[in-house]
Amino acid sequence: MVDLSVDIAGMRLKNPVMPASGTFSEDLAELFDIECLGAHVTKTITRGRRDGNPTPRVCEVDGSMLNSIGIPSKGVADFLKKTVPFYRAYDTPLVASISGNTTEEFATLCREVTVEGVDAIEVNVSCPNIEEDGKAFAIRPSSTYAVMRELRKATHLPLWAKLTPNTGETSEVARAAEEGGADALVVANTLLAMAIDVRTRRPKLGNLMGGLSGPSLKPIALRMAYQCAKATRIPVIGCGGIATSDDVLEFLIAGATAVQVGTATFINPTAMVTIIADLERRLEVERIASVRDLIGTVADGEQKAAVVFMEAAP
Repeated sequence: MVDLSVDIAGMRLKNPVMPASGTFSEDLAELFDIECLGAHVTKTITRGRRDGNPTPRVCEVDGSMLNSIGIPSKGVADFLKKTVPFYRAYDTPLVASISGNTTEEFATLCREVTVEGVDAIEVNVSCPNIEEDGKAFAIRPSSTYAVMRELRKATHLPLWAKLTPNTGETSEVARAAEEGGADALVVANTLLAMAIDVRTRRPKLGNLMGGLSGPSLKPIALRMAYQCAKATRIPVIGCGGIATSDDVLEFLIAGATAVQVGTATFINPTAMVTIIADLERRLEVERIASVRDLIGTVADGEQKAAVVFMEAAP
């Protein structure tokens, strides 16, 4: 038997695979048993209702996805009334993803979602911070530390800081999040990008620019996961372009403890089920007893590879 379980800040996950926020909803429970996932991560919520960005909101670019959804939300009251009770029917840990425009707004929302049934809070510090001219909290170490410090005061639940690839200070931001009170890092959100229709000369998104996700983001997210795992002592959750068990293995070997799957679910709603099954089969073939034995085993000059995989994922 292969042990796929991992530990994220004291929270046990039956396997390291979970959805990325915004790519998973209760509707998927009609397609497969969502109890099989390592954790359930909700769509990002805001305190009040939010309509999101103008259409079109999504377009395909070179096999990847560009989106400018704008975090539409029904608000925290609806979340507490409908979303949390739905997930209480499952034993799988529930992670609430939250977003705010100011440190105070973040802290207030954090307190409001600290309720029975929520096991951890994912803090989307990749969103704009109006206190610093609209620059995302996680672009700078100082703003990352400031918001995480206030959130740490607002809840006893584990805090996961979701970082942005739109920074040149990856390691510094990661350390600031840890010092501010983060229990884990989600690495990373989408990369700011743009696409233009040459026939109309108009941007393909109604909001001009959006976030790049999917295969194009994976090498960047993998590099960031490796850097953050080296720079901090808290678990890293890899996110970006993960669609196969090979992708999961890459992130684990780079130093991530778990992963989130996003764009792949839009292409194939049962992608996570396939990934988990393939991951277990791969470890059985290689006679690796625990997935935890792979974490941080990259041969990067500091150590030699401990495991050589003999087959690739189908």
